[in-house]
Amino acid sequence: MSEVISTDAISSHPASTPASETSVEVFAVYGVEPEIQAYAMAKYSRSSLSMKESLKEITQQKAEKFLNTFYFQYGHRSIADLAHIALAIERLSILAAIVVADEQRWDGQERSTRYQDFRKSGYYTPSFENDAPSRTLYRETIESLFTAYDKVSQRTFEYLASITPRPSEMKPEAYERTLRARAFDISRYLLPLATNTSLGEIVNARTLETQVAHLLSQPHKEVRDLGALLKQAAISPAYNANEESLRALVAEIRAVSPEIADRAERELLREVRVAPTLVKYADPNRYEIETRRELQQAAAELMRDAGIEPAPLVDLVDNDSIEIELATTLLYGHCHYSYRQLRKTIEASGDARRREIIDLGLRHRGSHDEMPRPFSAGQQFRFDILMDIGGFRDMHRHRRCVQIMQDFSTAHGFDTPPEVEAAGIRPDYEAAMKRAQTAVQKLSVAGSEEAAQNAQYAIPLAFRKRTLFKMDFAEGVYISELRTTPAGHTSYRNVAYAMYEAVAAKYPALAKYFRVHDVREPVDLLKR
Repeated sequence: MSEVISTDAISSHPASTPASETSVEVFAVYGVEPEIQAYAMAKYSRSSLSMKESLKEITQQKAEKFLNTFYFQYGHRSIADLAHIALAIERLSILAAIVVADEQRWDGQERSTRYQDFRKSGYYTPSFENDAPSRTLYRETIESLFTAYDKVSQRTFEYLASITPRPSEMKPEAYERTLRARAFDISRYLLPLATNTSLGEIVNARTLETQVAHLLSQPHKEVRDLGALLKQAAISPAYNANEESLRALVAEIRAVSPEIADRAERELLREVRVAPTLVKYADPNRYEIETRRELQQAAAELMRDAGIEPAPLVDLVDNDSIEIELATTLLYGHCHYSYRQLRKTIEASGDARRREIIDLGLRHRGSHDEMPRPFSAGQQFRFDILMDIGGFRDMHRHRRCVQIMQDFSTAHGFDTPPEVEAAGIRPDYEAAMKRAQTAVQKLSVAGSEEAAQNAQYAIPLAFRKRTLFKMDFAEGVYISELRTTPAGHTSYRNVAYAMYEAVAAKYPALAKYFRVHDVREPVDLLKR
């Protein structure tokens, strides 16, 4: 067996040491606090110490001093990429969860509307201050949607069971679970954005700092409050999953040796703060806030309340000059018009007006502010997608592409899954949607400072939302292939297939490289 030579031994060898006499050492690191781990890894570029040596000599105080100097004073922001943090966010609204997950450098999972009954989750109620009529209307609307959700879930399950016999080899509980999931896929259209959900995320400290600042800058109070809670979680003692068993161990040690038990308690049960230094200065981003306000005003002035023109489910937009693309994309997220309609107006506005819009996107940019997402321009494949909010939540997970979201609205109408008609519950379904739409319109003009934001929580997931997806060819193929599989939800299957069809129509020679599933073929409801 060959000898394994440590990193320390390697460093003492002369430069001419033959490669056969050395070996690379690779090891995983466990039990190190995120900021200390970041410091230890950052020292590779600033010290000849090995990781093990660095970790032995680092203390929390040294890490804090190092990070204050290099991260905050010198602006070496990549250091924070090395500190990864796991966070749980529970009982937030679906609306807030969409904002939290709208981060390209994000890894996480949210509760699934397919596998869980969301009627039991409860819902978020914004502050209506002294507006009692609006609060009453809001609660009645949400409760009415949940009642319809229950009814559609059960009736759809009964319909699916009536057309799908249980195979003899399939256990009854598996059969029911599978069809319940299919039924939830349909009834989720009735869930309002206020519905409580939960999610977990694993992000590096730089992403968390950016995320907190972004959340603190949002127009919804719930989201701003959530940003403050995330910041507090990063700088406060973290939840220790082993605390109960460790306390029991310390108690056993104390029965033998109180002195050793005290030492064990200090070592094993000390409080750990995951990012006490790297996130402490995350504050509302004035650049984001002022830019949003000015671009909203610019979009309103440019379009002058023009009617929203009809648009397809998926529109593969033509290539533009970079200036036209930038100006159009900057305004796209602050109105409800399609990219094509908005671009037509911007093209007619002239060079000077286009450059004014681009200037607005950068006017308030500070020395440490990244360019906002609309400046990620130049992708060959840009899809303007108008789909139900529920289906968008699935498409939203594709973070390799650039996504420019428009706000939640009832302006584009709602989708009705065909199973609702087949199950004989379309009248109930449509009545619930129209009641919600009327309530949203009333709540949005109620007069309070955040009336428009508060009203959005009552919008069901069936209502359509517009989003611009920019990507390269590989990502377009990946989404089309993954999201057309028969196990997927009908909503995003149709979108993904329409993406494929749009590319195939524009670039026929590329169609053969897509391994998509034809969404027109029948689906086995018992296969997941």
